[in-house]
Amino acid sequence: MRNPFETDERRGFRESMARFVAQEIRPFADEWDEAGGFPWELHRKAGDLGLFGFGIAEEYGGLGFDDCFMRAAAGEELGRCGATGVAASLGARNISTGPIALLGSEELKLRVLPKVLSGETASSLAITEPGGGSDVASLQTSARRDGDEWVLNGQKTFITGGMNASHYVVGARTGGPGLKGISLFFVDWGTPGFSRSALERKMGWWASDTASLYFDDVRLPASALLGPENGGFIAIMNNFNYERLTMIAQGLGMAKLCFDEAVAYARERRTFGKRLIDHQVIAHKVAEMSARIDSVEAYLNQICWLAENGPMPVAEISKAKFLSTKMLEYVASECMQIFGGAGYLRGNPVERVYREVKVMAIGGGSEEIMKDLAIRQMGVAAG
Repeated sequence: MRNPFETDERRGFRESMARFVAQEIRPFADEWDEAGGFPWELHRKAGDLGLFGFGIAEEYGGLGFDDCFMRAAAGEELGRCGATGVAASLGARNISTGPIALLGSEELKLRVLPKVLSGETASSLAITEPGGGSDVASLQTSARRDGDEWVLNGQKTFITGGMNASHYVVGARTGGPGLKGISLFFVDWGTPGFSRSALERKMGWWASDTASLYFDDVRLPASALLGPENGGFIAIMNNFNYERLTMIAQGLGMAKLCFDEAVAYARERRTFGKRLIDHQVIAHKVAEMSARIDSVEAYLNQICWLAENGPMPVAEISKAKFLSTKMLEYVASECMQIFGGAGYLRGNPVERVYREVKVMAIGGGSEEIMKDLAIRQMGVAAG
């Protein structure tokens, strides 16, 4: 679908991302997925491309500008890589660098951001806990003041990029219950009392390193507090808007990958004397999938325009998040039907996307939470 908001710069960035994915990821997708990881050099190559620098000043290694269309293009092209666990691990730092750049001290930004944005090191955002995922306001990890230090205790889980990160932005309760008692802290890996373990045997995202984190009387300097005490929830929510926008785009890319693979197969595969695509029942599947993909793409373009030209469209992002995952679920299922038994075999991109639909529907805010947030943002239900 033609994007009416395209510019030469945006087109050039998308083309660079598409080449990066085609040359550096897709040929190795099966190998890396089965291995459960990929070479660290890929982080550096992505850093060279500018993938991690949106919204961060040049003096810290960032691009010096932001552009939601480019963020979406990066998400979509990475969604087409064939093993989106790779995309997840690469992109994990993007949801942690924002709070560091916005709330960190000058010393912290100069020490940490250039290496993270170049791909030399990585950072992760640690919010989700065993007792609560999308319900951020109920997190239980705590931080108490002890003289000139903070003492951090608790546990985080499902932390994408958590096993290889050098730095973490951790949400912890410093005040009373609810939204107003949460703060953000910067924690370096290697701090005494901080440990981590890998989450393995996942349904999808095999190439993504996913961790549980444990904080046992972790002592942090007063300067580890990012932003105002008890003011972390707003920063978390603002950060989630960009994460969700990227996940919408990634789901769109995954759907396009499935669609392209299924159409190519339907043009080659013959049954009952003619190509699959020439059977009306298959042709109708293709038309329906294309319409649903187009609808999400058009919605995403409109959201990017709104974000570029006014306040962040939170309700629209929330609605597009669950709309995109429902679209992806439909497309992945229909493409599996077109492939038949061939789609059930490991090594087929459609098989992998089919397994990874659910992490897209849960991560970054579940479909149910997104619907609840959307209806409140629309002002038709009490918050």
